Amino acid sequence: MSLNCVEIDKILEEISLEGCHIQKIKQPDFHSLFLELYRPGGRFNLIIDLAPGKTRIHTTANSAVSEIKLQRFAQLMRARIKGGKITGIQQINQDRIIKIEISRSGEPTVLWVRLWSGAANIIACDSEQKILDAFYRRPGRGETSGGVFTLPENKGNSSGRVFEIRDYNSSESFNSFIDEYYSHVEEDENIDRLRDRAVKIITTAINRIESTLKNLERKASEYGPYEEYKETGDLIMSNLHIAQKGAIWLKVVNFYRDNTETDIELDPRLTPEKNAEKYYTMYRKAKSGIDIVNEDIENHRLQLKNLRADLLITETTDDASLLKKISESAPKQQQKTKEKESTPGLSFRSGMYRILVGRSATENDQLLRKYVRGNDMWLHTRDYPGGYVFIKTLPGKSVPLDILLDAGNLALFYSKARNSGKAELYYTQVKYLRRAKDGKTGLVLPTQEKNLSVVLDPRRIDRIMNPDN
Repeated sequence: MSLNCVEIDKILEEISLEGCHIQKIKQPDFHSLFLELYRPGGRFNLIIDLAPGKTRIHTTANSAVSEIKLQRFAQLMRARIKGGKITGIQQINQDRIIKIEISRSGEPTVLWVRLWSGAANIIACDSEQKILDAFYRRPGRGETSGGVFTLPENKGNSSGRVFEIRDYNSSESFNSFIDEYYSHVEEDENIDRLRDRAVKIITTAINRIESTLKNLERKASEYGPYEEYKETGDLIMSNLHIAQKGAIWLKVVNFYRDNTETDIELDPRLTPEKNAEKYYTMYRKAKSGIDIVNEDIENHRLQLKNLRADLLITETTDDASLLKKISESAPKQQQKTKEKESTPGLSFRSGMYRILVGRSATENDQLLRKYVRGNDMWLHTRDYPGGYVFIKTLPGKSVPLDILLDAGNLALFYSKARNSGKAELYYTQVKYLRRAKDGKTGLVLPTQEKNLSVVLDPRRIDRIMNPDN
């Protein structure tokens, strides 16, 4: 509820602004102006708020915390009236229009403060009422620089409504009461905004994780009964005496399946032993893959459980600091397209980690300069030219071996060692890299590096590059 005309008179009567000097001018947001005033006895803050439903003027014990850059009207006020003296102030015709007269170095300025809830404004004029600028420029009303300000016609109280001062404790000033009243209103509104924002962030994160979880569970089911690969290898090795090179099928008694006869498909180009090893390799890769997927599933289920608990708290708490903390801790939505546009090189996800790959000296240099920090991990192939690979680390967590192997495979894939299928890599934290003096763009010398032997794993590369498949 905005101040009515009787309340405005009460406010102005209590604070006696005439004779006060304007020492500071601040605009903390898009709807209010703060003036720090001085008079014998001390300094105090005056707020003029133009927000619909909360239009008001009063002293305030709150400090002005800037949420926006200094706007042009506040800049004009600093240039025009900062250091000036208020020489007169009055409400005009009980119409919630306040005239504030200010003089600085003999130069007069008039501020017309209109506290109409639907059309509030502050209009700065010279002595001839030529508009210097307005807090809100409204060409339709003629409230722009260069226009002439005219008071609206005084229609009096045509509605016959009687305005009164709202109830308050008369042992305190009305200014203090109004300041506290609107502080509570804004605190409640801020909590509502924080809650809405937190609920939206958490709900979006829950939906995203549920979708990812479905894809992971589908992947897990696609690995199928990988134990059968090992069983097939065992059956071939147990029947080497009847297996022949060049055969396409091998009929065996399957001791894993109640001694039933089973036909095993063979690669005729391989020896029986190599065929068995082929099935063992398929088993190892499938088992490794399912282990990784199952770990991801457990991690995502844990995240989902925590987010649902956070959502329940968010919907019921009135603690602003807790709401802010919850919304900041929720996983933010990853905009893949935006990431690729804004970050040089390539960007991949491995579990909860982000991996960046530079494909050229320029991209390597840009990533080093702007997109990685000291604790992030750097990888590069030994003895082969290739891109830099960076693992963006998480606070308080060491990089798991599986994430390191993902990054190592990417380093191998984007290097000249790709065709050989294997390479030695070294890795260290970014803070242990130093630039080579007079070296080429992006060239660095690592210290405290460790070695990593990597064999290119096509399944791993496919999983990283096609996370939704």
